[in-house]
Amino acid sequence: MIVCHCRVVSDRDVDAAVSEGARTVAAVCRRTGAAQDCATCIFTVKALVCQHAQEAWTLAEVDGAAS
Repeated sequence: MIVCHCRVVSDRDVDAAVSEGARTVAAVCRRTGAAQDCATCIFTVKALVCQHAQEAWTLAEVDGAAS
């Protein structure tokens, strides 16, 4: 799915940025170029970053429970 139409940034690009270490919306935007023009995509970028954070927390809880 295209997240940023101005810079043609996809959700996969956002996923890759997070996988490469971008942990904040600002870091993802710097790395991908999203939200640099009109910024209407910023809420979608934020939702994707939050989704990754939630998945990481869930995995940490499962790993902690298994220890």
